[in-house]
Amino acid sequence: MQTAGPLDSLPLAGVYLIISLLALLAVELGFRLARNRRHSVHEDHAPVGAIVGATLGLLAFLLAFTFGLAASRFDARQGFIVEEANSIGTTYLRAALLPEPERSKIRELLREYVEVRLLIARPDKTEQALHRSVELQDELWSHAIAAADKVAAPTAALFITSLNELIDLHAKRVNLGIRHRVPISIWTALYFVSFLTMASVGYYAGMTAATRRSPAILALVLTFSAVILLIADLDRPYEGLLTVNQQAILDLRDSFRP
Repeated sequence: MQTAGPLDSLPLAGVYLIISLLALLAVELGFRLARNRRHSVHEDHAPVGAIVGATLGLLAFLLAFTFGLAASRFDARQGFIVEEANSIGTTYLRAALLPEPERSKIRELLREYVEVRLLIARPDKTEQALHRSVELQDELWSHAIAAADKVAAPTAALFITSLNELIDLHAKRVNLGIRHRVPISIWTALYFVSFLTMASVGYYAGMTAATRRSPAILALVLTFSAVILLIADLDRPYEGLLTVNQQAILDLRDSFRP
């Protein structure tokens, strides 16, 4: 099963809305706290401003770190697609070295394997496609063993090497490309720091503003939420605006057609 993020049950639009509302709530709480304290406690603006600047810098660092983590894994997922397409294509070509009926059966299984690998990109079909992929790998291996008894050892070794690489890339794509997500501990830290930072911004605004909230705070909240949305989109490999491109496998499927 794919590792779930803290807000995976929500669509990305819902994530943006919730993050924006929570950030605005944090700002409002900080603003009201500052307004209440102004009547009883005198506080110098300069130290508070320095603290707010420090928390904003820390939040920026954490956002950059998380974005880099999600982006690197997105690039890795894209690379696995290209590697897998090349591996399947090589295995298909090397099947020509095998005798019949194994040659035709293996190529038929590889054509089905390509269709199944495309289904992985559909969230509602991912687990079913992964299960079928393993079944097809077992069938391919059985036919490879049967063919190895009929051909010279170097020829059999050449095909089996390609098949091994195909199976290894399946494991990489599953464990690193699908299940390896931004850790929940990082998400938790990001949300915690974000809430406190927005609250401190609201607190500073409450200390310095006369009566009204600055519209700049809304811009800050919406911008911050957009960055969180982008990170969440990168972390969901097969949904949203930034999805892993399946074109390499689609091209491979087209090349298999007569």
